[in-house]
Amino acid sequence: MKAEEYCERQVDVEPWHVRLTSYKLGEVYHCKADNVSPGAALARTTGATREEAEQKALDRARELLSRTRRHGV
Repeated sequence: MKAEEYCERQVDVEPWHVRLTSYKLGEVYHCKADNVSPGAALARTTGATREEAEQKALDRARELLSRTRRHGV
């Protein structure tokens, strides 16, 4: 099986930048959300459409990042 409709974009989840990588395998869309700076994976989701998969990944990333504390340097 080959990945189709590959798409990568960055969105802001204040105050972080999140990269959404999505693609289609067969009839299912997959999406991965990661923190751009260290590249740590935040969420991996699937959906019937690209929008559904990306929205699920973005919701999960928001949830995780909202719990993250930021310390001043």
